[in-house]
Amino acid sequence: MTETLDINITQTSKSKLPETDLQNPTFGSVYADHMFIADYAEGEWKDLRIVPYGNLSISPANTTLHYASTIFEGLKANRAENGDVLVFRADANARRMQKSAVRMCMPEVPTELFMSGMTELLKLDREWVPTAPGTALYVRPFQLAMDPYIGIRPSSTYQFLIITGPVGGYYSEPVKVKIETHYTRAAQGGTGFAKTGGNYAAALKPAVDAQKEGFNQLIWTDAKTHEYVEESGTMNLMFVINDTLVTAPTGDTILNGITRDSIIQLAKDKGMAVEERPIKVTEVLEAIENGSMQEAFGAGTAATVAPIKLIHHDGTDYNLPSVDGWKHSKEFLDTLNKIKTGQIEDPHGWIMRI
Repeated sequence: MTETLDINITQTSKSKLPETDLQNPTFGSVYADHMFIADYAEGEWKDLRIVPYGNLSISPANTTLHYASTIFEGLKANRAENGDVLVFRADANARRMQKSAVRMCMPEVPTELFMSGMTELLKLDREWVPTAPGTALYVRPFQLAMDPYIGIRPSSTYQFLIITGPVGGYYSEPVKVKIETHYTRAAQGGTGFAKTGGNYAAALKPAVDAQKEGFNQLIWTDAKTHEYVEESGTMNLMFVINDTLVTAPTGDTILNGITRDSIIQLAKDKGMAVEERPIKVTEVLEAIENGSMQEAFGAGTAATVAPIKLIHHDGTDYNLPSVDGWKHSKEFLDTLNKIKTGQIEDPHGWIMRI
């Protein structure tokens, strides 16, 4: 457990927990009793505090409202059989948030502050961590500019916050995805590798259009040629072709997913061949047609592992083999879930116990 900083705690006078269904929580709609806040001004983070969950008060001229000066992370806390709260690779989230901050001209949240705020918040709201299979407490750290200024420049004041909420599974069944060849999520030199709100706002219309056509998500392609697959809306993409795990390399346009990185490590642990390389759309479709594509799945915090049962491209549906026969993605999901809940050994030191 990380050493904690001096954090002022104000507890809620009435918990919402007794009226909350922790057995069947809906993703992203219910939030725990408290939130962590830290203010940045005059070059330093200060006034670290945990307060009852509630609305924020900001100026109508707030920089974030006008210019999307915001970044965020997402991770989960799970309940172990002995009652401990287990958090998966939070240090990696802290580092990735710092990388996003640099790209967005925002002050970096020190790892000690990130970890201490999260730890104290989870201690206070530990009873909100659900125990039902497939559930967890979602942890959302985020940072936003606070200057009341309408003008294009970095803000001088910021807030770093952490909120949490019980969640169930993000996808209830294998997903259908559409390869996007018109709209662009990210381009070289852009902000695609950062978890910043503007990336997701720009992706809404094509994603909604695809959902109207019956697809759960998009497969984004490169901005220049639309010839290479990159990632999906909420997850990195991974393919098993001839027993080799293949995934696109991270960079300017692809988020460095923590679940992605974990699965690559698990694959190497069991001696599976791994290739991080550019993947052409034509290679994916040909692999499905000739039978060498054994599995395709998304990897991300929300879904962990989301099997893909159909890929659509240019008016044609390409059906993948029955998910029932998939062994690698099922093994990755099972291993990650057991590490996250303390059922098996954590050989890589990914878990923090609270």
